[in-house]
Amino acid sequence: MKVKISKYPSRLTSNIYTNYMQKKYGFDWPDYNPKGLGPGKVEPFAEVWREKLEDFLQACYTPINYFLDKRTQKIKVRIDRWDTWSMDHTLAPIILPMLIQLKETKHGAPYVENVDVPEELHANVHQKVNYKTNGETDPHWFDRWDWVLDEMIYAFDCKANKDDVYMRFEDNEEMQIEQERISNGFRLFGKYYENLWD
Repeated sequence: MKVKISKYPSRLTSNIYTNYMQKKYGFDWPDYNPKGLGPGKVEPFAEVWREKLEDFLQACYTPINYFLDKRTQKIKVRIDRWDTWSMDHTLAPIILPMLIQLKETKHGAPYVENVDVPEELHANVHQKVNYKTNGETDPHWFDRWDWVLDEMIYAFDCKANKDDVYMRFEDNEEMQIEQERISNGFRLFGKYYENLWD
């Protein structure tokens, strides 16, 4: 197997004003209007010229971006015959480091159902209603997603780096517990596959 995937195509953007405002105000930017914020309070000159410069540069970039946006991500995949002899083992060492990196660099978390996590991470009825009506997350929102990712990572680590369950355990009960955990990790991978993005 040989896989080559290029970076996503980029485009030209000017963030002179945006970066300045983020550094100065964070996410709480003042809401300027033509008359300013109040008597004698108008938008500071340092912000005005940066905004105009950013708008000018972005207008200059627009025709260039027209052509840049036509590019697509380059993907080349070659599958050899032996790659499908044990495809689960072939894919595991590819998926495992991607899951680990996603967990380390993620910026958010999707909705995770209570049935997929231990009881101590469950959201109560009030918290579920609060999320559906106001979009507010509960204290365990991110913990649930971390737990799901950990279970996926455990399953793929077992597949990629460890012997099969029947070779690692002599006791049938321990073997069954381990196999159920691995199978659950793969089930979660399938269920939350479309949430594996940063």
